Amino acid sequence: MKVACIGECMIELSERPDGSLVRGFGGDTLNTALYLARLGVAVDYVTALGDDVWSDEMAAAWGHEGIGLDRVRRMPGRMPGLYIIRTDPTGERSFHYWRDRAAARDLFTGPGAAETRAALETYDLVYVSGISLSLYGEAGRAALAETLAALRARGGRVAFDTNFRPSGWPDRGAAQAAFRAALALADLIFASAEDLDWLFGAAGEDAVLRHRGRAEIVLKVPGESGPVARVLHGDADSPVPAAPVARVVDTTAAGDSFAAGYIAARTAGLAPEAAAAEAHRLAGAVIGHRGAVIPRDAMPAPAPRPAGSGA
Repeated sequence: MKVACIGECMIELSERPDGSLVRGFGGDTLNTALYLARLGVAVDYVTALGDDVWSDEMAAAWGHEGIGLDRVRRMPGRMPGLYIIRTDPTGERSFHYWRDRAAARDLFTGPGAAETRAALETYDLVYVSGISLSLYGEAGRAALAETLAALRARGGRVAFDTNFRPSGWPDRGAAQAAFRAALALADLIFASAEDLDWLFGAAGEDAVLRHRGRAEIVLKVPGESGPVARVLHGDADSPVPAAPVARVVDTTAAGDSFAAGYIAARTAGLAPEAAAAEAHRLAGAVIGHRGAVIPRDAMPAPAPRPAGSGA
C-alpha cells in the first residue's frame, strides 16, 4: 500500500521547566508519517522545504526514519516555519507559531505544484489534517480538494484528521467551510470531540456523523478513565477505551501517533475495533515520553498480522 502524508514540518523549540529551549523538528502529519514508517508502512511525506541548513537536516532525519522523500519540493531562498511548545504541569501543551513565509505554504500554488498534484493522484491513501488545510489559503485548498477528488475517482482513499488550531485561520467561518469540504471527501475520518467543539460548537459531532455509512469514522471522546475511540463503520458503532496510562509526561503527538497506529493496523488487515486498540497502545507509549518522537526501543511491538491478510 502506497501512503502519502501532506503537511508541514517546522523547526520546533520545546520549553523546559527552567525556561531553556531545546531545538528539534515537528509537525502533525510529519509525526504520523514517522510512526507509519516505524510500523512498516511505505509512506512518503509531501511538503516543501527551503534550501537552508535546517531544511537539509529535516530531510536527512526523515530519510533516516524510512520516510520517502521523492515528493519533498525544495524552494530556493525559502525556509521552514518555527514554533514553540509550552507544556503545563499536567502534560497539556500549547503552541506558538512563526510560519507566514514557510515554503510549505506554497505547495499547491507555487512552482512545481502541478507535478505535486499529479503525483498525489497515484497513491492508495492520502492523509491530511486540519492543520494542513490551514497552510494553503483558499486557492491552495481548492487545488488540494481537486487533487483528492481525482485520487478518489481513480480508486484511492483519503484520510482526514480534524486537528484544529484556531491561530492558523483568519476566522472561524473559513475554517468551518474548509473542514466541511474535507470531511465530504474523506473515506477515513479521525475526529476528536475537543476539536469539533472548538470549531462547530454543539453541532460538532453532527458535522462528522452525517458522513456515517459513507466513511469509516473514529471519534475520540472523553471517558471515565481515559479517552474512548468510538469506531463507526457500516452498521457498527463500537466504543474502544484506551488502557490507563501510568504517567502522562507530554501529550504532544498523541493524536498523530493514534492515526498512524490505526492506519498501520488497518493496512495489516486488522478490523477497525482492533485497529483502534492498537492506536491507543501506540499513543499511550508516546504520551509517556517527552516530545513528539519517542525512542525506537520504546515503540510497542506491532500486533500480529491476521492470517491470509496479505497486507
